[in-house]
Amino acid sequence: MDTKVYRINEKDIDIIDKAAAVIRRGGIVAFPTETVYGLGGNALDAKASKKIFAAKGRPQDNPLIVHVADFDVSRYVKNIPHKAMLLMEAFWPGPITIIMKKSDIIPDTVTAGLDSVGIRMPENRVARKLIEASRVPIAAPSANLSGKPSPTTIEHCIEDLTGKVDMIIGGDRSEVGLESTVVDTSEDKITILRPGAITLEMLEEVVGEVFIDPAINGITDKNVVPRAPGMKYRHYAPKAPLVIVKGDKNRVVEYINNKVKESTEKIGVMATDETCHMYNVEHVISIGSGKNPGKIAANLFDSLREFDKIDIGLIYSEGFPEEGLGMAIMNRLKKAAGYKIIEV
Repeated sequence: MDTKVYRINEKDIDIIDKAAAVIRRGGIVAFPTETVYGLGGNALDAKASKKIFAAKGRPQDNPLIVHVADFDVSRYVKNIPHKAMLLMEAFWPGPITIIMKKSDIIPDTVTAGLDSVGIRMPENRVARKLIEASRVPIAAPSANLSGKPSPTTIEHCIEDLTGKVDMIIGGDRSEVGLESTVVDTSEDKITILRPGAITLEMLEEVVGEVFIDPAINGITDKNVVPRAPGMKYRHYAPKAPLVIVKGDKNRVVEYINNKVKESTEKIGVMATDETCHMYNVEHVISIGSGKNPGKIAANLFDSLREFDKIDIGLIYSEGFPEEGLGMAIMNRLKKAAGYKIIEV
């Protein structure tokens, strides 16, 4: 497949219209959002969603998120629960996906056979203009090969998807750097299925008590049908094995330095601005200041991809506090590590 690549901004309406024409005729387009880059196709076209799964190498029981450009989602769901509307009013457009009971217009291939659908209105203006110009909702997972770190730049998309998709558009780096918070409002209790930039604390200010799905903190049984993207399979993984080391900062540094001494492998360390100078290893990447979780989130996937470029044999990462945005950061890190965590 000849993949067309365009570096654009929101003013490049002609290119956005070209991408929209690809969507309307059943093709697939990688495009920017504020969370990560998405790989989009017509959400009302079952064949388009199958193309998305094929391009990514994504398991077909892993549901896709439907992206919209405005609040009028009544065609796509059976009803809009009161608390879902509260969340839409509080956080749309933005990095939150709201799960509701789907209508028959959404193909089962998009929802992996589930009777519910996740819907999001992205904040990124290129994304919204693409949806508006397409005149259909766009189903989109992250625009990377399945299992790899999610893409936060157009270069990541080009690396993973050239020859596999019709078009790649974008330019700016994704601001948030982690996929959207996924919240299930289809049942009586409101449940976070995937943490993100809209945190537990922010949700509870709007709708009261919010539950956390147990799958966020552990590997889901292989026989369980995932209710949201990223719940079941190993995700976000660099080529080299990744181990998280949690505990007192000085003990973490001491433990990793000792492992570096003992090892014959080329080891990489993912640290913070405050600790990166403390490691006795050549390949240290600072993910940002420990005082700035937003910067850590924005840099996470790019840092994991950087290790792939230097042929590292093993990666150690510091752990991070799991309050606020830290819950989402550690959720992605744990999945990238296959839940290999050492407490010191």
